[in-house]
Amino acid sequence: MHDTPAFEQHICAPEEAAARIATLPRPLVFTNGVFDILHRGHVTYLAQARALGASLVVALNSDASAKRLGKGADRPVNTLADRAAVVAALACVDLVTWFDADTPLELILALKPEVLVKGGDWTPESIVGAREVRGWGGSVHSIAFTHQRSTTALLQRVRAGNT
Repeated sequence: MHDTPAFEQHICAPEEAAARIATLPRPLVFTNGVFDILHRGHVTYLAQARALGASLVVALNSDASAKRLGKGADRPVNTLADRAAVVAALACVDLVTWFDADTPLELILALKPEVLVKGGDWTPESIVGAREVRGWGGSVHSIAFTHQRSTTALLQRVRAGNT
């Protein structure tokens, strides 16, 4: 019999997320993405996002939502359950949940974070939920990439045998 690792307690279904964040310190930082094959760029970004507040919630695209992003027929490589476990194990992450829609807007509206964050490939104005978060007095940030890494590029190198 295996004990469940403590970090798995940081994973919750979207319908439970609002109740779960009630106990987290504020300001609450919210970010989202696929986070398929976690790399240095991802973990640096997540640590920088967490530094903008007192707690970090990461919402993952469900497998179906990720497939609709058009990154490739075989993406995501890792299942939602596996991606959630890896992200939840990071010290900077307080809660991991997911969304099945094309955007996390419904989840953002339910959780009402004080800080909304995306990576440097998004302008603050183009971030889903920016208008709403600013509307309730929150802030929106686009964090510049410190490390130029890409899961898509990594997979292309692996498939080409150029690791």
